[in-house]
Amino acid sequence: MAELRTACLMLLALTGITGVLYPLAVTGIAQVLFPSQANGSLIVSGGAPVGSALIGQPFDDPRYFWGRPSATSGFANNAAASSGSNLGPRSDALLEAVKARIAALHAADPTNTAPVPVDLVTASGSGLDPHITPAAAAYQLGRVARARGLPPALVASLVAAHTEGRWLGVLGEPRVAVLPLNLALDRLTAR
Repeated sequence: MAELRTACLMLLALTGITGVLYPLAVTGIAQVLFPSQANGSLIVSGGAPVGSALIGQPFDDPRYFWGRPSATSGFANNAAASSGSNLGPRSDALLEAVKARIAALHAADPTNTAPVPVDLVTASGSGLDPHITPAAAAYQLGRVARARGLPPALVASLVAAHTEGRWLGVLGEPRVAVLPLNLALDRLTAR
């Protein structure tokens, strides 16, 4: 009986420590040291959250820069179902999806004869990538400028302002944050 009582007391004590105290301590430290990240890296516009800096958003209006396609299940950019498509390079389904994405890009900008950057037609490993390459942004620049009635140089300066460099100047590749860029375009054309 003494062992059962000791085991129950240990269960309650460890549950309190690992199930209550430790999570509260970690959450408190995160809120103090990294408040944006601890709250989902939310992007706020007009006082309301419009997305996360970590999760891509689906755009298909010609007035906006389009992000990477999403392969998540259920719906595009479903953060609860992060996954790639698992389609290999010889997959007929992948080939058809890429062809459809190229056709959509050409339909949105029929005058653009440049090669389509690969990140505009293939999903990332997570299916949630919120960035595109500078080449993908440059490919879309003319369409967005014409659709919004803006000078291409002004749109190019916005793209440059929303291009993130390599981490610590060495790791990763330069990338363009799509949602903040599109929000900046909306603010610019709302004036």
